[in-house]
Amino acid sequence: MNANGEESRRRKRLIRVISIAIAVSLVTISMKTGAWLLTGSVGLLSDAIESVVNLVAALVGLIVILWSTRPPDEDHAYGHEKADYVSAGFEGALILLAALTIAYAAIDRLINPAGLSEVGIGLAISVLASLINLGAAALLIRTGSEEQSMTLVADGRHLMTDVWTTAGVVVGVGLVWLTGWQTLDPLIALVVAGNIVRTGVSLVRDSMSGLMDKGLPPGEIDAVNAVLARYEDSGRVEFHALRTRKAGRRSFITVHVLVPGEWSVQAGHDFAERVEEDLRQTAEPATVFTHLEPVEDPVSFEDTELDRTGR
Repeated sequence: MNANGEESRRRKRLIRVISIAIAVSLVTISMKTGAWLLTGSVGLLSDAIESVVNLVAALVGLIVILWSTRPPDEDHAYGHEKADYVSAGFEGALILLAALTIAYAAIDRLINPAGLSEVGIGLAISVLASLINLGAAALLIRTGSEEQSMTLVADGRHLMTDVWTTAGVVVGVGLVWLTGWQTLDPLIALVVAGNIVRTGVSLVRDSMSGLMDKGLPPGEIDAVNAVLARYEDSGRVEFHALRTRKAGRRSFITVHVLVPGEWSVQAGHDFAERVEEDLRQTAEPATVFTHLEPVEDPVSFEDTELDRTGR
């Protein structure tokens, strides 16, 4: 399959999976809202609020996928894949907003206690909704990892947090039901709020890291250095000014290639082409830039930093 065909396949798969997440969010919102209305539990209300966040995040994810999978154009020569980080950051912010909403409802219930009703039916509905979310989360994380989509991985991680949230709420509300200790219900909601804050902060941090052009992870850097080490030839060939960054799933690698000044332009070009091809294999898809310099010229060593020195 050619590159255009592969991109088209990937785009369709991402859209299909995020559409499933949207449908799942609609179903679980209805189920969890019903469970809350039946029981009056603020813990179950917090669970329903998180599902609303799931829906908004999935809708934003769909928009971002439609944008990030567009091919490069005149105004975006390097493509649109950084939009993935916008999605993850927005989802993290939504999670933090949901946590504040849950905490507000929980504190209000602590001040104004209320009894629960129809707890058995409400908990059964919540458990079923959680199982649906578990299947969707596993699909999102697996597909996101396979297709290197931060949007899907972030959405999947959020849904998985929702699964654990529901499990905690179900156990806690069940204990309220058995013991009659009403204060436990809002305390559970506060624990839920704290737990999803952790996920929200993590997503915002990952988003900011990507937008700040963080380098490739250590394992990929090691693979890049291993390729360069194979080409170094008893001091006749050297490399410096290696820089990397990640934009969505695409890796960018730049390195200066120092070769003997006696080489012809053709020989230097052919050598750089071989290096670039091997580097592309270390972090697919990768865009590789090389800059050819004579190893004997001192000026070649004045551009090892981001800004040229010595001039």
